[in-house]
Amino acid sequence: MNTPQTDPAPRALRLELAFEGGLTLPATGAIAVLAPRAGESLAPLPRERVQVMTPHFPDHAAFTAQGYACARSIAPGVAAVLVCLPRARAEALDMIAEACALTEGPVIIDGQKTDGVDAILKALRSKVSVSEPVSKGHGKIFWFPSPGAAALAAWRDAPVTLVDAAGQPFQTRAGLFSADGVDPGSALLAGALPDTLAGEAVDLGAGWGFLSAALLARAPRIKALHLVEADARALDCARLNVTDPRAVFHWADATLPLPGIQADIVVMNPPFHTGRKGQPGLGIAFIRAAAALLRPAGQLWLVANRHLPYEAAMTASFRRHSEVAGTAAFKILLGEGPVRAAAGARTAPHRDRRAAGHPRGSRA
Repeated sequence: MNTPQTDPAPRALRLELAFEGGLTLPATGAIAVLAPRAGESLAPLPRERVQVMTPHFPDHAAFTAQGYACARSIAPGVAAVLVCLPRARAEALDMIAEACALTEGPVIIDGQKTDGVDAILKALRSKVSVSEPVSKGHGKIFWFPSPGAAALAAWRDAPVTLVDAAGQPFQTRAGLFSADGVDPGSALLAGALPDTLAGEAVDLGAGWGFLSAALLARAPRIKALHLVEADARALDCARLNVTDPRAVFHWADATLPLPGIQADIVVMNPPFHTGRKGQPGLGIAFIRAAAALLRPAGQLWLVANRHLPYEAAMTASFRRHSEVAGTAAFKILLGEGPVRAAAGARTAPHRDRRAAGHPRGSRA
């Protein structure tokens, strides 16, 4: 086995061990890979047959850049499916049920112990005939012949409807940030935004749209609000939740500036976790992206957990910044007068605008 262990899972090594342990693929036909993450290697699979399906824009961009066929959705009839388990159990069960609907061939499950692979294996053993798992790198891989769409139909994820403090309903889905209720940090920021905000606005990391809906309802002088979100599932929910015709939707990496857009206002509740690992650098990247988007007199309104060290990044990216509100748990930072960065966007996002009458994440 010569696969370099650059895969953080390490998924490629477990795939090689699975093939040595008896996993076989049909000789022809596409192999769907559901939700692999950037940096993971799919080298043991025949590249020309792989179809990557992921809702995450950075992962979609990464595998596209490697020459893989990538899509938001895949039609049934593929030869086999590899499911890369996410952290959220309900999302994982939904992906497995979807995999069974996509193929009559083998369904391969790979995941880390920290993402609940042992619990998923136990749940599947009560439903289908599962291979012996292969363990490596604090994770497991196992497989089973697809029982068809109906067998695990009860595992499909249903949309979740929640209401905010004012009784406004919002649709979310399992696995999204704050899927079960409005995030208290976002609610705090929404309540602090002045109704005098005006011009072109951007919600970086918009999620399922709570903050955007609040800003548009509060500030009638906003001309357009760009919702930037890397998770296509969250953006789909936002399209349902934010019905104001001023909304513009971008499936994009929020840490990269949006080409052609200059904003007067940026609002955000940036993530600071990748999986279970805390990474304040994500929030710092959001702050830099906000500064690159803003006009010289623009403002950034940011909510964050109080312990997060964002003040140095605010000093580097804005001529003035201050804490304008907060609680024991959260702080709201206002940055004014962006320090213009030289960096430009590295990729162009997908965007769509809702015309009037034509409706169509972890953080603080």
